[in-house]
Amino acid sequence: MQHSLPSSSPRWRWLWNSLGWLWVGLGTAGIFLPVLPTTPFLLLASGCFMRGSPRIANWLHAHPTFGPILTDWYQKRAISRKVKIRATVMILASFTFSIYIVSFVWLKVMLLICLIVLLCWFLRLPETESVAASAENS
Repeated sequence: MQHSLPSSSPRWRWLWNSLGWLWVGLGTAGIFLPVLPTTPFLLLASGCFMRGSPRIANWLHAHPTFGPILTDWYQKRAISRKVKIRATVMILASFTFSIYIVSFVWLKVMLLICLIVLLCWFLRLPETESVAASAENS
């Protein structure tokens, strides 16, 4: 008896595609809302679409706004300096606001610890090199 992979049945493809569109929606909102990060949602969407619909995954990777972010991550495991700076500012702003509004000291401490751990990991991610700044273009 042959077992099919979960992503090959119509129900699983529908679930993967639905989750993919949810992540695309949140990633799109993240472009305009400072609290939502765009890149992680796009990576989740890409993974879902790879399982549910390769055609939509290809569209997402070819998208003029989303495609470069995904390509940098999948090919180089890196993000652009612009994305890194913008994300760092948004991470700091959202955590600072959260720490300010919570009333429990233990929760403030936990948020501060999460902020430090997140920034230590995030700031160590490699950055893509700018082609315009390379010696070949001088």
